[in-house]
Amino acid sequence: MPDLAILSLTLSHFRSHHRTEIEVDARPVAIHGPNGAGKTNILEAISLLSPGRGLRRAASEDLIRRPEALGWKIAATLRSGPQIHEIDTRAEPGSPRQLRIDGKTAPQTALGRIARILWLVPSMDRLWIEGAEGRRRFLDRMTLSFEPAHAEASLAYDRAMRERNRLLKDGVTDPHWYAALEAQMAENGTKIRAHRATALARIAGAQEDAETVFPAADLTLEEPEAAEDLAQALARSRPADLRAGRSLVGPHRADLRGIYRAKGVDAAQCSTGEQKALLISLILANSRALAEETGLAPILLLDEVAAHLDPNRRAALYDEICALGGQAWLTGTEKGLYDALGDRAQYLELTDTDGASTLRAL
Repeated sequence: MPDLAILSLTLSHFRSHHRTEIEVDARPVAIHGPNGAGKTNILEAISLLSPGRGLRRAASEDLIRRPEALGWKIAATLRSGPQIHEIDTRAEPGSPRQLRIDGKTAPQTALGRIARILWLVPSMDRLWIEGAEGRRRFLDRMTLSFEPAHAEASLAYDRAMRERNRLLKDGVTDPHWYAALEAQMAENGTKIRAHRATALARIAGAQEDAETVFPAADLTLEEPEAAEDLAQALARSRPADLRAGRSLVGPHRADLRGIYRAKGVDAAQCSTGEQKALLISLILANSRALAEETGLAPILLLDEVAAHLDPNRRAALYDEICALGGQAWLTGTEKGLYDALGDRAQYLELTDTDGASTLRAL
């Protein structure tokens, strides 16, 4: 299988990194070091090589290294099959994030067409028991990995909805003000629904007969008005929306539900360990589906995932990652967490030196 891999990564004034340069190959990259050394910051930088605000959803200002408060920069060389891409994303204080791909200015949505990047971070451990917004975001990340156009549809839907919500808050009742905005919401909302349904079908297919020690999850999307024409549903909902001051129907109100298949138990009712295992299973299923569809396994970012697994499941996870053939970036506090990887991986040690992250290749 051709490689999708980061070959070099340079961070400049990014979070705890004054200047960090990394050169690696397509094998898994195992990073270890004490808490606070800047391991997750490396994964966050990589996540910004995909559309959106990265794995922490941070504003550009929050990514600036302190106390210098200079602009930050991430530069990467990415191999995608036979092609090599140079990616440069940066932001100056008070300015929006900029992106250049192969020396040309590009929108963030363009990143979804050259690299698929998936991640699992500790903040996602409560996915099944917290609000629906996080689950929608998780679903939309999976959906975007299959369909890059999902980003454009989501952005267009959100823009139209914000304008509609402004009218609702202002108490505007004239239907002519709403017609064009609701048409835009309906057009793009229908695309969002279709993209999500396709993604769920692909995840389900990737879980069938998969050789994995991680439990399968049956996913369903709950949206009461999903079977209804969205333009009609929005028009019907105007009186209630005016009272609420916001749009109450549409794909932005959907919720993702997961069932632990072998037990028939809702994911929200599972133990913490089972919930984590279900998340790992879904990330792996997403990866298998992408590898089958595109011929390239995605880049995986797995933050502190090994510490919560027993040795057997940890070894099984590493085996599955290596079987996928893609590049994975893993973090942990101890190098011993990666013993089962052996020479299948490359190792980096990260420490904190006078408030700056210091990297050493092993």
